[in-house]
Amino acid sequence: MHAFLQQLPALIGVVIGALGSYVAIVRGDRARFRRERTARWEERRLEVYAEYARTLKKSVTLTYRVASHLGNDPHPHPLNLTEAEPLLAEATVGRDPSGEALILLGSPQVVEQARVWVTAVMEMERFMRTETHDPDAWRELMDRQRAGREGYYAAVRDDLALPPGHSGRWLTVPE
Repeated sequence: MHAFLQQLPALIGVVIGALGSYVAIVRGDRARFRRERTARWEERRLEVYAEYARTLKKSVTLTYRVASHLGNDPHPHPLNLTEAEPLLAEATVGRDPSGEALILLGSPQVVEQARVWVTAVMEMERFMRTETHDPDAWRELMDRQRAGREGYYAAVRDDLALPPGHSGRWLTVPE
């Protein structure tokens, strides 16, 4: 028994060391799991945010083209409304699932900015469908759409902790 008592401090040290190693490994694995899970969700949110922007931009481009046909926009590839209608319907149908994914995974600020942007685009679509020739009114709608897009991208960058990016506005070069 005397030999056991002499070995007891060493045995206690081994048990404490083993428990300490176990706790450190478990805590490290939990922290790594949380970091990986956060990274996966951030990647997924970025995909959803980018997909929503792409689908919305399809509608925007089509409205520019029809507005060009009506003499409201300088887009180089005009398209009449009859030819654009099926393309607009397709763009809207494509926009719906990406909007639902955005609502599901997006932060409240991003979803709100997406609502502002899509509302401006829908107003552009309504204006275009009236086949009105009013370049000044069209320019106002374009400015609202661009501001909506800027707000959306700013909210996305803020949500994903990305650095500030380009506004997307191109300077016109005088001829």
